[in-house]
Amino acid sequence: MFEVGEYVVCGSKGVCVVEKITTLDIAGVDKERKYYILKPKYQKGSTVYVPVDSPKDSLRRVIGREEAQRLVDGMPDVPLLIITSEKLSEQIYKECLRSGSCKEWARIIRTIWLRKQERQQAGRKVTAVDARYFQMAEDSLYGELAVALNLSRDEVEDYIAKKALHSEKKVL
Repeated sequence: MFEVGEYVVCGSKGVCVVEKITTLDIAGVDKERKYYILKPKYQKGSTVYVPVDSPKDSLRRVIGREEAQRLVDGMPDVPLLIITSEKLSEQIYKECLRSGSCKEWARIIRTIWLRKQERQQAGRKVTAVDARYFQMAEDSLYGELAVALNLSRDEVEDYIAKKALHSEKKVL
């Protein structure tokens, strides 16, 4: 069970803070069933209601600081997604996003970033599907890393870039 004030990840809503644990006084809703009342950190004015007894994969704790640092340090080695067909790319991206896994979100970002580089070198633009899922994966991953690393959402991208540059210099 999560505690009031704790950060959790809730599907497409991303990082949320548990604001309350209570029953709901709404017509048609079981008055005895307890709910988490969640406030998304990056979607102002929104509230999410999740039953306390919902499946365990609907909510999870935000990763810890050490795990976040390991993920950032390992970003250059994150395995790429295998996309055999442009028609299947959206399905692959959706599955990775739905997994709720920071590692899968990192795979999307790294894969699309490299695809974008290849397309630009060939004089082509990034596909709309790639652009949309890149943004969604960034929002999900960077939002969670910001909380785990105690950074602002805007600082995360620079933090990752500095870490990657630092690790490249070690290799050289």
